Amino acid sequence: MARLLSVNVGLPRDIEWKGRIVHTGIWKTPVRGGCRVGRLNLDGDGQGDLGGHGGEQRAAFVYQIESYRYWQERLKRTDFVHGQFGENFTVEGLPDDIVCIGDRYQIGGAVFEVTQPRVTCYRVGIRMNEPRMPALLTSSARPGFYFRVLQEGDVGAGDEIVKVGEANERMTVAEINALLYLPNHACDQMERALRIESLSPGWRASFEALLQSRTTAAGSGNAGLAPAAAAHPVSPGFRPLTVMAIDQESVDVISLSMRDPGGQPLQQALPGQYVVLRLRPTGGGPPLFRSYSLSGPLSTERYRISVKIDPNGVAGTYLREQVRMGDVLDASSPRGSFILQSGERPVVLLSAGIGATPVLAMLYALAAARSTRQVLWLHTARDRQHHPFAAEVRRLMSALTHGRSYICYSRPGSRDKMGEDFNATGHLTRSVFDEVGIPREADVYLCGPARFMADMRKALAALDVAPERIHVEIFNGSEPMTPGIVDAAMRAPHVPKVDANTGPLVSFARSGIAVHWKASAYQSILELAEACDVPVRWSCRTGVCHNCESGLVSGAVAYEPQPLDKPADGNLLICCSQPIRDIVLDL
Repeated sequence: MARLLSVNVGLPRDIEWKGRIVHTGIWKTPVRGGCRVGRLNLDGDGQGDLGGHGGEQRAAFVYQIESYRYWQERLKRTDFVHGQFGENFTVEGLPDDIVCIGDRYQIGGAVFEVTQPRVTCYRVGIRMNEPRMPALLTSSARPGFYFRVLQEGDVGAGDEIVKVGEANERMTVAEINALLYLPNHACDQMERALRIESLSPGWRASFEALLQSRTTAAGSGNAGLAPAAAAHPVSPGFRPLTVMAIDQESVDVISLSMRDPGGQPLQQALPGQYVVLRLRPTGGGPPLFRSYSLSGPLSTERYRISVKIDPNGVAGTYLREQVRMGDVLDASSPRGSFILQSGERPVVLLSAGIGATPVLAMLYALAAARSTRQVLWLHTARDRQHHPFAAEVRRLMSALTHGRSYICYSRPGSRDKMGEDFNATGHLTRSVFDEVGIPREADVYLCGPARFMADMRKALAALDVAPERIHVEIFNGSEPMTPGIVDAAMRAPHVPKVDANTGPLVSFARSGIAVHWKASAYQSILELAEACDVPVRWSCRTGVCHNCESGLVSGAVAYEPQPLDKPADGNLLICCSQPIRDIVLDL
């Protein structure tokens, strides 16, 4: 007979970890007497990161005393107390390899339903004083599971746990956990999982992504876990391309068109992607790596990149001053997940300055397809002299049945003509959106300087555009994900104060810095990136969740510890990898 041994609650607290402050509710303390269970939580309980814990599907976390005994023996520990694993209910019985998703139980005056296995993150490692704990819990088939509350009521230690219902499709917590996190994602098993109505939406979406990608072939990675930033992986390496044309687009923007020297076909990009160039401005110095969006039509014959020339920009100055037609540059295959989505929804292409480049490629694709979708081009520039691609955009818009454009100049020149060169003086704002009539159901593609992007996001949110339909391209990296870290200051990427002169060179292509790997200082590429303030994403830090999956532009890495499921070929997990030679990362 299953029994509730302890009810454990705790409010989030701030703790120090690796020189940072983490806000976490992982510490739980047993409750004396009864405890009221609500639809979203237990009285006196809270979560520090509502994005990863809590909510209707994860109202209460359950862990078994039998698993306590397993970990006590495996970890050689005798200091465990109830709530040690961050669980709300410490139970006797209900093992993960017997309990099924959709099983329903009555405990005291409340009724619960099993929705998903636990998703472990680095904070359980902090609580256990064992950094490997996320990977150990997941790989051991002992993750524990979450309840949602079907009937609110009071529970207490000693209550009997009575099974009162079950799902028609029987799959255990351990089976569901292994199906997502371990290799060999069998399609028939994922189809079974998707027939379980009680499976939480997050896990359902992961299995749907896995099925859609047919992720059963070796090297194809885990689409159910990989973030959008790691989508569309390509093989590492560079190929030589000959510069066939150089065009001045505005006073501070040039375009370079490149093709294969032998006329071999190029990999066709997806509209919105970019390539990484390997540049050598100085004869014997280390190369520079820079990412540039492809700004021309989709082609297997040529790539066009467009570059803003900043006065102090080494790469841009080199391309303008030293590169000539006929020169050869090294370029990666097209990369990136900021791409035009298919469908019939309206499209809003929203940019400022050189941020026009990736959305211009999207406009080319829409025009080539003679799209009948509503297409709205919104762009802001200083004046006509600083407005690249103006004539191109007018020509492309004329090919669209439902295409419109709206241009703002912040400081128009005396010869700039309103109604011909631009539509309004000033900047793009919420009032402009109202005037133009941005469809709230549109897919919005946003690219430009950081301040512009932040302002546009606020304006779009005020317009009730759904966050999942706002697609963002950040030139100098990706949006960071550092769950629970308090006041994570955004600093410009930089080389650490002390940089070794030996060891593999790690180049962060999108951040524009390179630093030598020092094995005695860093356990993973993630730790090196953090020391450089390179924007990164992570959660488990042990090769489980794939939130840190990133593009490997060139080079090779080793893993320690080994990830539970390997990333796609052309990607890497930075949380548990180390360079074995010079590498270039898409970060």
